[in-house]
Amino acid sequence: MSEAPVRVAVVVGSVREGRFAPTVASWFTEEAGRHGGFEVDLVDVADLALPLVLPGYGSEPAPEVAAEVANLSARLAAADAFVVITPEYNHSYPASLKNVVDWFMAEWRAKPVAFVSYGGISGGLRAVEHLRQVFAELHAVTIRETVSFHGAHGRFDENGSPKDAPATAVAAKALLDQLEWWARSLAQARAARPYPA
Repeated sequence: MSEAPVRVAVVVGSVREGRFAPTVASWFTEEAGRHGGFEVDLVDVADLALPLVLPGYGSEPAPEVAAEVANLSARLAAADAFVVITPEYNHSYPASLKNVVDWFMAEWRAKPVAFVSYGGISGGLRAVEHLRQVFAELHAVTIRETVSFHGAHGRFDENGSPKDAPATAVAAKALLDQLEWWARSLAQARAARPYPA
């Protein structure tokens, strides 16, 4: 009997006008589909309406915000794993991405997080290193394999495909193989006993 696909939420972290994120996200979701082990839910931060002002402890957000939070909470809670697609802004990740992360806690807990980054000379890897610390605080497990695009705008053709498709496909498969292993292993562990957060 074949295993059910891993439910992965692919979180697109950029909201900048003219952003390159949709190109990277489209490529990655295609790779996840080819892998065969995943069911993808694309969570684009640009489509969300989460304010920067968080409610005080013990306080409820306004009704329209509460509805947005509840909807996204359900999507994140249903995910077995996450892939964060992030650019690098000033040696770190975008504020828009941090805002979405900070609205939630239990949804990330005891689940694996992988990263696909892009940028200039560093390929977004400095953003990834900062995000690893954030997700560790949220009791998530970040996997080692990443995919990064250095000089990203020059790495894709006019159709949105990587110019070095064989190499990027190998990198994506390595990330997805590890993500699937961690997702299935942690799902079994969560089912066997509650995570002691």
